[in-house]
Amino acid sequence: MVGAMSRARPPLRVVVVGCGIAGMAAAILLSRQGHRVEILERFAAPGPVGSGLLLQPLGLAVLDRLGVGGAVRAAGARIERLHGLVHPSGRRILDVGYGEISADLSGLGIHRATLFAALHEAMLASGATVVPGTSVSGVARSADGRPMAVTSGGGDAPADLLVDASGARSALRSAVGHHRPPRPFRHGALWTTVAIAGTPFESTVLAQRYVAARQMVGVMPVGAVPGREGPHAAFFWSIAADRVEAWRARGIPAWKADVAAIWPEAAGLLGAIASPDALVPAFYVHATVRRPVAERIALIGDAAHATSPQLGQGANMGLLDAAALADALAAHGDLGDALDAYAAARRRHVGFYQGASRWITPLFQSESRLPALLRDIAMPVAHAVPYARRDMAYGFAGLKSSLFGRTRPPQ
Repeated sequence: MVGAMSRARPPLRVVVVGCGIAGMAAAILLSRQGHRVEILERFAAPGPVGSGLLLQPLGLAVLDRLGVGGAVRAAGARIERLHGLVHPSGRRILDVGYGEISADLSGLGIHRATLFAALHEAMLASGATVVPGTSVSGVARSADGRPMAVTSGGGDAPADLLVDASGARSALRSAVGHHRPPRPFRHGALWTTVAIAGTPFESTVLAQRYVAARQMVGVMPVGAVPGREGPHAAFFWSIAADRVEAWRARGIPAWKADVAAIWPEAAGLLGAIASPDALVPAFYVHATVRRPVAERIALIGDAAHATSPQLGQGANMGLLDAAALADALAAHGDLGDALDAYAAARRRHVGFYQGASRWITPLFQSESRLPALLRDIAMPVAHAVPYARRDMAYGFAGLKSSLFGRTRPPQ
């Protein structure tokens, strides 16, 4: 648990780069410890980017610590199972349920705007401040070695601790060294939010359809959406980055026909979509930082370990990073020791999911027939073996720490 600030260390001036999920979570926890926290945000008005996301049990436990878990659960949609079929055969490829682990366990589908609003309110209440419209391009050092965020405005005061939560395309990774350049995934997705009241998708299932590995379509319930009535879902359509313009040129009617050919029920959700602008393209990179800390600097969230969303772990990992960093600062009077403890606490869990996501992604998003063939042979076999089926559930729930290691579910 996050405890009181160590008596051996006075309050720190903490600068957090990025007002996203991980950044706000870290700001809340560190402010409550008595530190002076300032968030630098590049947008003029901080806000959510994207449609829906999946929160896993460990991430939900962090939200409970932040005091927003109840409100988030009330607004979101309980997800109990991931179910995927291959088109046109209808063969079941995925059927993974949290119930394999515990009857009480589940994930939560939620709209990004809902989660952002809950965290933003808690962050402001914690005493942290936000400096909007501030783009950070790098890190400099003061005469005494403290880090200073290099911003467009200049004149930045040195921080006792700089926390990089600026996301997958962080400009600050070089400050910790020992990282490989980000590798972009060819495929991403087009996202939108659709109403699902009275449809078969008003359920507890994250449903997907696959055409080999070339095409993936998904519907994930996300519950309430600010400014809209009734339950909603995030709808996504996988697409290669170099095909977005061609997709736009074909027009929405042709695209809806493509969806209907693969999944008629899902196509029925798209009636209100009249323009390509109703869908938001999202593309991803794989970036790994061997050691996400340097002197007075810590990387959290996608800045430390960006990957594809195939395992639904992005928000979950960012929340866990924020909690681990706060716990380490509370437990260690020396800042260097605290950063070492943070890096050690997250190493195995992050390492497993970085590796797993990198290997699993081509099974669902690839132009090659071989990955899909291997998937279609191996995964039904795995579902038939009780241990393997349960282990898949642990992996999907974010509760794996290594190939054979598991993390205990939160109580």
